[in-house]
Amino acid sequence: MALRRFLRASVPESALSSVAMEVTRRFGDEAANAEFERLDADNWLSVPCVVDDRWFVKVIAEQHTFVHALLTTGRNIGAFSSGTEGFFERFSTPLEMAGHELAATERIRELGIAAPEPIEAFEHDGFGVLVLEYLPAFRTFDDLPTDRALSFAPTLFCNLASMHAAGLAHGDLRAENVLVAPDEDGVETLYFIDATRVSEGAIEDAKAYDIACGLASLAPHVGANAAVAAALDAYPVEDLLAAREFLDFVGLRPDHDFDTTSVKAEIEKAAA
Repeated sequence: MALRRFLRASVPESALSSVAMEVTRRFGDEAANAEFERLDADNWLSVPCVVDDRWFVKVIAEQHTFVHALLTTGRNIGAFSSGTEGFFERFSTPLEMAGHELAATERIRELGIAAPEPIEAFEHDGFGVLVLEYLPAFRTFDDLPTDRALSFAPTLFCNLASMHAAGLAHGDLRAENVLVAPDEDGVETLYFIDATRVSEGAIEDAKAYDIACGLASLAPHVGANAAVAAALDAYPVEDLLAAREFLDFVGLRPDHDFDTTSVKAEIEKAAA
């Protein structure tokens, strides 16, 4: 796609090399040659790479903030169509985008929820740079077989409920933003990444939207019935009824592919 090529070109190889050298200078051996690998990820909001097999680095250009603003406008229109005010917020600079994700990741970890260790956000040659712990052996939720996805389903909603109870929303929950990787003890663990910004005071609407996105992420892998049952382990049925109002909007997103009617029917069955 032309837009994706345009976004990738916004951070040329020479810029990635310069960022990799800066990351190595700040956090590693200044004398070492920085090695980096640009990741072929389906990412509209940054150019991700791995530096020295130690750091996961997102490089954010002005073009990415522009695309984020367009996506934010579209999501707020979708929120209006679901009967609520828009609650997604945009960023003014690449550094602001990087800094928000660093802070959100720190808050998630403070709640005892697994997330890659946040290291630093800084500006380099006009780019916003986010540095996180690299998880070398991760799988996205999309990559899990059905039985493993089913085993992690309660954890996904339990972690999400802990975030909401603390007044923190994810805002962009999808299978690609939920990773499974071994922890320090080698135990496969669910990691949350890529939380976006929502308005302060909009936690109830953002919570309903997050639950809808969680159901949309799970249902294709475990079925609507199991997805709703997992959500009900963490939330009262009233919260799922609120989430139901966002399902049509979530179903229009290109990064979610699920049977909206089936999920709605399971929620209504639970409410009855």
